[in-house]
Amino acid sequence: MKKLIYIPAILLIAACNKPKENATGAARQKDSVELVNLKKQAADINAKIAKLQTELGKKDSVKTTDVGAITVKTGNFTNYVQIQGKIDAQDNVMAYSQTPGSITNIYVKPGAHVNKGQILVQLDNSVLSQQLAQAETKLNLDKTLYERQKNLWDQKIGTEVQFLQAQQALQSSTKQMSLLRQQADQFRIISPISGTVDQMDLKLGQVIQPGTNGIRIVNADNLKVKADVPESYSTSVNQGDKVLVLFPDANDSLATTITFAAKVIDPGSRSFGVEIKLPQNKEFRPNMTAVLKIADYSKSHAIAIPVNAVQHSDTSTFVFINNNNIAKKQMVKVGATYGGKSEIIQGLKGGEQIITEGASDIEDGDKVRILNSAN
Repeated sequence: MKKLIYIPAILLIAACNKPKENATGAARQKDSVELVNLKKQAADINAKIAKLQTELGKKDSVKTTDVGAITVKTGNFTNYVQIQGKIDAQDNVMAYSQTPGSITNIYVKPGAHVNKGQILVQLDNSVLSQQLAQAETKLNLDKTLYERQKNLWDQKIGTEVQFLQAQQALQSSTKQMSLLRQQADQFRIISPISGTVDQMDLKLGQVIQPGTNGIRIVNADNLKVKADVPESYSTSVNQGDKVLVLFPDANDSLATTITFAAKVIDPGSRSFGVEIKLPQNKEFRPNMTAVLKIADYSKSHAIAIPVNAVQHSDTSTFVFINNNNIAKKQMVKVGATYGGKSEIIQGLKGGEQIITEGASDIEDGDKVRILNSAN
């Protein structure tokens, strides 16, 4: 009987323990699911925390850049074409001999003032002088014979043939004398203009050839500036335009107008010539350098800002406007640029405060601190 009782007791214990073990497993499974969910929530929270920290870190890392600025105003803007030229004499010529010969007399020295038609140099014309003397003797004789024959003819004495022969002889002698005098002039160097002897390297006894040796005569009272303007300015540079002429060597300047602008483009240099007449000034000399600033464009009520305020990217041109100490990018369109300023033809109206100094060191949205501001 003991054995029979023992076996059911074991079975009873086993039957009682089995539900407890099942309950414990279900609880563990539930805890595992909850743990997974909590870990997932924790991962999401950590990600959000990291994102917020990153954003806050970026905001905290934005630095404030010190810049300079100006307030945009409207005013006059003029664009100049700057060309280099030189002073030239209106009358600047070389006086040459017209025939070969040796120099027998020099009547002027460098620096001397001469008049138009004045004899400067005499060449050897001894042979021609003898011919002139003979021609002059014959001319005087023919003139006397003509006058006597004319008196007789007026009194109806003699024949008409004798009078006509005397008249023809005088005319022939006169022409011969005129021809010899013209030849004699070729043995002289004569000044073609009034002016100053600027160059003369001739010496007594020197044999010269036509066109190879001469004397330079310059009229320093009638000077002008000559320059060549590129073809690209042919429509904007014209006679009568205002021009500022600078003379670096004389430390002088002159505000005047263009007195001449060529209509023909030089095919070689692709330029056209301009001239500016100069007033009398003892400081001005031929071949002195002159710088021309020709006003080819002018506009009133224009917006012009410093060149360093204009920024460029691959696709746009812009400036930075100070908007409550925040740099704001403003797209603009630039016109002419001169004298360190660019004309803004689109994008600004006036009154804006644009960043000039330090504009290349900032980006759109950066914090800025204005150190100096010009109105």
